Amino acid sequence: MPHLVPPVLPPGSLNHRRQPEIDTVELRLRPWQPDDLPAVLAGYADFTIQRWHCRTMTDDEARSWLASWPSRWQAESGASWAITDPNGGVLGQISLRRLDLASGIAEVSYWVLPYARGRHVASRALTALTTWSFDTGLHRLELNHSTANPASCAVARRAGYPAEGTARREGHHADGWHDTHRHARLRTDPPATHRPG
Repeated sequence: MPHLVPPVLPPGSLNHRRQPEIDTVELRLRPWQPDDLPAVLAGYADFTIQRWHCRTMTDDEARSWLASWPSRWQAESGASWAITDPNGGVLGQISLRRLDLASGIAEVSYWVLPYARGRHVASRALTALTTWSFDTGLHRLELNHSTANPASCAVARRAGYPAEGTARREGHHADGWHDTHRHARLRTDPPATHRPG
């Protein structure tokens, strides 16, 4: 069935090149590497990350998770980056999920390891990924989080993602159904500059 509107980004807009590294002040977003396994295991062993991402991982599952990202980049269905410090240490992760090039839309997901919290790592990484995504041609980025997670709401606000509303009982967590807040940025929105505090 033919479409009546052209895709925002045609197939091949991403996978014609390698997944990039994205640099920002004191942070680098880079594709995951096999030797990042300890950081992934530490992330999914952390109670806070388990609470909001609703999963844990064995060694084999973490290896499979790491190995899945290059094929997802090639399929243009998603992308994930390790958030690293200037010395290459992993601080967290940030991903484009539910990537739909035809509509120019993706959902952002992130987590930060316990020792890196309190330094606005997630909001700085989100600002950098947002800039790259819009420069690449995406039209809209969405961010969803439980209403019981005010830290994620603060990340969204600092990165210039206004709240758009509440979806009732959208997130299924270990303690039951949670309402979720939706935030989003459009490529046409004024640029956001991360401001700590």
